[in-house]
This record gives sequence, C-alpha cells and structure tokens, in this order.
Amino acid sequence: MDLSNLKPAKGSTKNRKRIGRGQGSGRGGTATRGNKGAQSRSGYKRRAGFEGGQMPLYRRVPKSGFKNINRVEYHGLNIDDLQKLAETKSLSVIDIQVLMDNGLAAKNELIKILGRGELAVKLDVTAHAFSATAVKAIEALGGTVTKI
Repeated sequence: MDLSNLKPAKGSTKNRKRIGRGQGSGRGGTATRGNKGAQSRSGYKRRAGFEGGQMPLYRRVPKSGFKNINRVEYHGLNIDDLQKLAETKSLSVIDIQVLMDNGLAAKNELIKILGRGELAVKLDVTAHAFSATAVKAIEALGGTVTKI
C-alpha cells in the first residue's frame, strides 16, 4: 500500500444532487420543487411558525401575564459561600471585586447577600442588597454591612 492507491472507505462518500440541470439528469424540469405555487419559486421562505394555513400555535394559545420592565434582578450569594471564601482565601473584607475575582459574581450583576448558613469569622461585606437575616448574622460577629 502506498499513497497512489489510497481511496475513501466504500460508501463513505456520495455525489451531491445536481438539481435543475436538464431532463437527462432526472432532476430537471421542476427541479424537485413540485408544480407551481410560492414554494416552487426562487426566494421563497416559509414564515417561522407556519402550519400550512392552519391557525398557528402562537395564535391559538391566548396571551397571558406581563414582564415587569422595572424589575431589579439580583444574583444571590449566601453567608455560607462568604464563609467558605473567607476561610480559603483568609479574607476579612469582601466586596464586589473580590467576588468577581473568585468567580462568584459576573461583571454587571447586582449582588444580594442571603442568610443561609453559619458565619464563623468577622467580615466587612459590601454588596448591592442584603436580607435581614444576613445583616443580623454578619453584625452578630462584629462585622459591618455596606450597601452600594
């Protein structure tokens, strides 16, 4: 065996269909598009959700609810997350930049500290919002809470 007699495995390659290249090709004439109508013309695109003229699903189903454009979406972080971070990195001050550097928050997220878990070290925490239980837990150990 050498490079001159290499070829692909049997059945692994196919010739593409050459559509609309004359009657002798077997795919001339209507070029596999059927007869007449919008679908046989060039440039035809079926609208998204089109169901052949049947009332489409997005019109059969009633509209409901609304999206509150004034909603403020917070990324929640619990006290046990802060405790774990403080232990591993030996921190006493936790702010947004520290959370971003350690992968707990993204650049444009608003951070809310929540009260799940136990806190064993004194922490000075800076975030956008705090739950009442989180504030109580942080201040019980002499830490401070700063809202941005």
